[in-house]
Amino acid sequence: MYSLAEIKTGIAVVIDGDPYVILRSQFSKQGRQGGVTSTKMKNLKTGSTIQKTFQGNDKLEPADVGYRHVQYLYGDGENFTFMNLDSYDQFSLSSSEVGEDGQKYLVDGMEMDVLTYEEKAIGVKFPVTVDLKVESTTPGVKGDTAQGGTKPATLESGAVIQVPLFVNEGETVRVNTERGEYVERVS
Repeated sequence: MYSLAEIKTGIAVVIDGDPYVILRSQFSKQGRQGGVTSTKMKNLKTGSTIQKTFQGNDKLEPADVGYRHVQYLYGDGENFTFMNLDSYDQFSLSSSEVGEDGQKYLVDGMEMDVLTYEEKAIGVKFPVTVDLKVESTTPGVKGDTAQGGTKPATLESGAVIQVPLFVNEGETVRVNTERGEYVERVS
């Protein structure tokens, strides 16, 4: 159990049966009164954030969370199947567990980590950048430069991002999965 003074940013706790990670915490103590810890927490199952204040002798139960390295196999839009690279066991996550933003970057064979709670997969941790092939975009024209603007490009995963004018179909680009932006062309 964590006491008020032990509640720090980054730890995982259980509140009302759900795992949360502490995004921000601030401990304060005023005069004769007991300590107070104000927190901002993210629910690891739903992704929602809440603010909660703990007082006095409140204790928080540590959450049994971890990461497992997996490979994405296939998906049908509703369910996505992964394989644990240690045990070769296959399991599925729903579209809400994968996240709408993350689904745009999934390609067969991609390796990533899944967040586990009590040994059950509950979410996906995507790499910060992924390399994806450009499936379609308007052709580049001689003279297009990096400073010359952008155009939409559809990637092999189905995601549409803005790329520089010099990027052509069939080329591979690096994409930031957190911002959904082009980073660089990969040779």
